[in-house]
Amino acid sequence: MTRKASLILALCLTPLDHLSGQTSTPEITAEELKAHVKFLASDESEGRASGTEGNQKAAEYIADLMAKYNLEPAGNDGTYFQSFDFVSSVELGQDNSLAFEGSGVIGGYRQLEVDADFRPFAFTTNETVSGPLAFVGYGISAPDNDYDDYKDIEVTGKVAVVLRYSPDGSDPHGELNRFSSFRNKGRTARDKGAKGLIIVTGRADEEEDELVKLRFDHSFASSGILVISMKRSVLEDLLRPHGLDLAAIQDSINQMKKPITFDLPNVEVTITTNVEKIISQTANIAGYLEGADPESVDEVIVLGAHMDHLGYGGPGSGSLEPDTHAIHNGADDNASGTAGLLELMQAFAATRENLKRDILFIAFSGEELGTLGSRHYVNNPYFPLNQSIAMINMDMIGRLENRSLTVYGTGTSPDWNGLLDKYNVDSMFTLERVEDGFGPSDHSQFYAKDIPVLFFFTGTHSDYHKPSDDWEKLDYLSEEKIVCYIYDIAKDINVQTEKPVFVKVESASPMAGLGDRRAFSVTLGIIPDYGGSSEGMKIGGIRPQGPAEKAGLQAGDVIVRMAGSKVLNIYDYMGILGELKHGDEVEVEVMREGKRLIFEARMQKRR
Repeated sequence: MTRKASLILALCLTPLDHLSGQTSTPEITAEELKAHVKFLASDESEGRASGTEGNQKAAEYIADLMAKYNLEPAGNDGTYFQSFDFVSSVELGQDNSLAFEGSGVIGGYRQLEVDADFRPFAFTTNETVSGPLAFVGYGISAPDNDYDDYKDIEVTGKVAVVLRYSPDGSDPHGELNRFSSFRNKGRTARDKGAKGLIIVTGRADEEEDELVKLRFDHSFASSGILVISMKRSVLEDLLRPHGLDLAAIQDSINQMKKPITFDLPNVEVTITTNVEKIISQTANIAGYLEGADPESVDEVIVLGAHMDHLGYGGPGSGSLEPDTHAIHNGADDNASGTAGLLELMQAFAATRENLKRDILFIAFSGEELGTLGSRHYVNNPYFPLNQSIAMINMDMIGRLENRSLTVYGTGTSPDWNGLLDKYNVDSMFTLERVEDGFGPSDHSQFYAKDIPVLFFFTGTHSDYHKPSDDWEKLDYLSEEKIVCYIYDIAKDINVQTEKPVFVKVESASPMAGLGDRRAFSVTLGIIPDYGGSSEGMKIGGIRPQGPAEKAGLQAGDVIVRMAGSKVLNIYDYMGILGELKHGDEVEVEVMREGKRLIFEARMQKRR
């Protein structure tokens, strides 16, 4: 649901009814942390999914407190809200059609019904294509694995029809499963010259003849080819006049691991697809306290936590119970971090006269959609980014076990380990230090802009991304200790004479937050710009000593071709990456400041 700036401004003026009756002290307390989490993770907030009323209620709560503590607004038009648009879902447009005609079609013509006989994928191109039909097995091209459905058939100018999944069936360790995603099949058909792709589910895989659901993957990144799901009964009707049996064909491919492909004679297909994206609006909530030292007037410390979660869950939401329609309250993820941010805000506001540098507090939205809020901020900062000297992020800090506290980014400044040890009084925490500044949360966007980061995290648990992540399960006394610990560290950074020195960390960690990490055996040594919308895949960051850096690639480059295959988006890139091996030398073509450049990169084994 879209809200304009005038409505966002009104949120700042809402009475503080939800705060009435609460004890409020400048100290960081378990009681106040609990009160914040109880509101943010209540059913009233409906899981705080970006672009929803529940998310707006939580945003209003945070903005009210910023106003109460007299923070200066750091959002749009003098408000605490930095709004941004995002694609929240997709729906079928009005113009979707599919028809077969020719002497190879029973009756000479057959018109199908959208949502009953066929359905487009969310990543299809919106266009009309016509051409002959070719059956191309599973639509997999994996010659290095001794399997290639496209080896003995030419599909240029045709519409390919393929089976879902792979010849490995349900075997999770099957070598061909990594080539079987819908997007990989679409990319392969596109690169082989097909006009469009039809995917059907064979009887060997599912007894029910159902269409693939129209699911949204948040990027709305087009596959560059028309792609639809179709009932197998339609394909069986097309094969029957030629004495062909789809079930027998699939059984033979699966047993022999040998492709069966052929053109369907005298069959022409015309397909029109139209999938519309739904644009919604959400907002980061940002306010700051001014430092008093004139020599540090252009230096800012950023404290952040994401306030959004998964709403009611469902397919494509990120829920680990995707078939359950229920409020995902997200108490630990990340009402806990947001509560910590609010307590830090209150504590620093109470002693603002002692601040040397500015402190900017940001509650990010859109993190669960791919760190969209933090990406929007670093590309549209309130303070110039070169003034941000450090970023401290809190994400899931409410369930400390065995005193184990994980801290990412410890290698991004030589100052960090000393500070972490200095305030870990009597070894209150067992610190699990991760040097890398990249990781699955908002701090990654700041590290990619050469800003030292620290990210505090108490670990995942059995309630992660489930409706059961409720406020009663948090350990508020331990969270109080964590937030006090972060307060001491941030306070020390604020009063130091010298700002922290930034260091790029050498690491071969995989991309955080995208796809199944186990699918990649190699790395190019880059961090994608997850929200990039240009054609191609924009590089958000380069890992030191990785293949990309050695080849000469730079942050900001847009990869448009790799290993001989076109790259339209991050999904193309991941599909290609999953097919490469250690030591492979690949050509990487990028756009840099309007110029097309080509580099040679040698893939490294992912550690």
